[in-house]
Amino acid sequence: MELNWLEDFLALAQTRNFSRAAEARHVTQPAFSRRIRALEAWVGTQLVERSGHGVALNAAGEYLRAQAADITRDLYQARRATLKVAGRERTALAIAATHALSFTFFPSWIRAWAPLDRLGSVNLVSDTMAACERILAAGEVDFLLCHYHQATPPLVEQTRFRSVVVGHDVLVPVMAPSDAAGPDLPGTANRPVRYLAYSSASGLGRILETAGRVSSPWLFLDKVFTSPLAAALLTMARQGNGVAWLPRSLAAEDLAVGSLVLAGGSEFAVPVDICLFCAPELKSATARSFWQTVTQDMGAREA
Repeated sequence: MELNWLEDFLALAQTRNFSRAAEARHVTQPAFSRRIRALEAWVGTQLVERSGHGVALNAAGEYLRAQAADITRDLYQARRATLKVAGRERTALAIAATHALSFTFFPSWIRAWAPLDRLGSVNLVSDTMAACERILAAGEVDFLLCHYHQATPPLVEQTRFRSVVVGHDVLVPVMAPSDAAGPDLPGTANRPVRYLAYSSASGLGRILETAGRVSSPWLFLDKVFTSPLAAALLTMARQGNGVAWLPRSLAAEDLAVGSLVLAGGSEFAVPVDICLFCAPELKSATARSFWQTVTQDMGAREA
């Protein structure tokens, strides 16, 4: 069994789409499909169900997803600890990123700053916002890349963690064009809108709550599904199960081809920043150089 197979599977679990997952993993789709089949052969059972609506994890796949996330995180943590013991930790750059940004924003963003051969070894840890905050606070990574809204500061102590805005996004309510589950926003007391919600571990869920978009008294929502993963809400919305607030960067392709449509006007959108948070002490020369490059470049752009 290869670690790549688990990382491929996690990418597929996040995107629920073979072509997008293959693109995120920088391999061709046929090669990506072969690696998923190899993982299924090693496990001894099918993990995904393919349909016209995309890819869904079966019960075995859902179980393995949680295990695979823990295994890959533990392995990379063990690798970083081993490098530290060997005195080579300075050669690695460790970045935690929320699931949604790991597959939409991060790949092109990291390539824009410097070729990977100049950065050295880059370890990306993809998890929920709550988990990313924990590992940044514990000093297990150098940086945290996440969506940010001024009304919803991260749980990490901002007096200790420096940050810089590196991009922009917007959370928009979307639904399938043929969704017969309910009316458009804002709904009514008699006909509330079926709502696909984020769980408490999601930073996007926190933003929506504190920004007042999903807790407004004149918005009538019937919560029918909850997940920490924006990609899971994307799939549910695409299948006509209700309305989800998704990052436009994640939903852009579906909106362009018409498999999703906006469920309300601009008053329901939530503009957000994409921020890079920095650990209080950067122990490696690579991390210090990277932070200096990012902050100087973003400062020059703003000027």
